[in-house]
Amino acid sequence: MDNIADPKILQELVSYKMPFGKYKDCYLTDLPVYYLEWFERKGFPPGKLGLMLSTIHVIKTNGLTQLLEPLKRCVGR
Repeated sequence: MDNIADPKILQELVSYKMPFGKYKDCYLTDLPVYYLEWFERKGFPPGKLGLMLSTIHVIKTNGLTQLLEPLKRCVGR
């Protein structure tokens, strides 16, 4: 997924919150993998939210979450 290489996407990803559902107001980076896998099966939403969810899904399922830690600290998380 080419979006992972874009630092702007990653910077925004660490501060983006889920806008609806069971995990409303939860940071996308804190969503459980099973929830992201459900979206993958059912289809990610269109637009920016879908891009963000699919990006965090790839990051988490490939064991790359440690790459987000410095960005979280930069935004005060």
